[in-house]
Amino acid sequence: MILELREIEKSFGEKKVLQGVSFYAESGKAFGLLGRNGAGKTTSIRILMDVFKADKGEVLIDGKPINHSALKIGYLPEERGLYPKKKIIDQLVYFAELNGMSSKQAVSSVDNWLSRLGMTEYRNKRLDTLSKGNQQKIQLITAIAHDPQIVILDEPFSGLDPVNARMLKSVVKNIISRDRIVLFSSHQMNYIEEFCDRIAIIDEGKVVLHGDLRDIKRAYVRDKLSVRAERTDIIRAAMPEMCSDGERGELIVRLPSPGDKKEVMEKLLSLCDIDEIKVYEPSLNDIFVEYTDKTSKEDSNEAI
Repeated sequence: MILELREIEKSFGEKKVLQGVSFYAESGKAFGLLGRNGAGKTTSIRILMDVFKADKGEVLIDGKPINHSALKIGYLPEERGLYPKKKIIDQLVYFAELNGMSSKQAVSSVDNWLSRLGMTEYRNKRLDTLSKGNQQKIQLITAIAHDPQIVILDEPFSGLDPVNARMLKSVVKNIISRDRIVLFSSHQMNYIEEFCDRIAIIDEGKVVLHGDLRDIKRAYVRDKLSVRAERTDIIRAAMPEMCSDGERGELIVRLPSPGDKKEVMEKLLSLCDIDEIKVYEPSLNDIFVEYTDKTSKEDSNEAI
């Protein structure tokens, strides 16, 4: 199954929120929808979910207009929206029934997910008696209990401790393995890199980058080395203008040109004991900043 947004436009009053937004996502894979706050991610998601209509453009499934009555979509919103004073089982069954399940099917599915997420003991508790992380897991169940073909996760890992984050990762990987489309919207780039095959970056209502994440990274000029060593101070002293700090504690060495890789590597190895040296690959965070940071863009334009 292929989900496609094609040339979507949307305005609210005089403000153009989406300007020809196009991207596609495939079943059995995760897709990352990225952008700064106010870029148009949430509007795109709401049009996909038929919360409101686009002014122009189409939402397609396998090349045909989407039929929302025949397609199940699960949505985990960034702003959680359950009822704090209500019993958990009642809420979860209610939402599953809203999404087309019979009462018997809903209870069975909800109990299965409560068990899988280690939440059975809270079945008859009120939501406001749970920790923030456990409330997050209950909210997740509302998005997946009805076995949707498309699962949209908006900041799914926000506020989760490492143990609960690992559990959620397992759930997401299971959903992907069952040939569903999983669409992530998040500012936590490490999770997008871990799960997503394809990404789209939206900036000011336009898609400024869209494609396979591995291909996007390979397209960058391979003119930097990533180096790990105990005595990076020696390297910095020998080639100060070439060195900078990486995001993960590594030393980044910029090459005079990609063809100088072997020569620079040999020099590094002669300077001190090297633990690791490899061609530097830009992180998704690097790519995101490049395409959305207006200050960087203005600086680049001034330099031209």
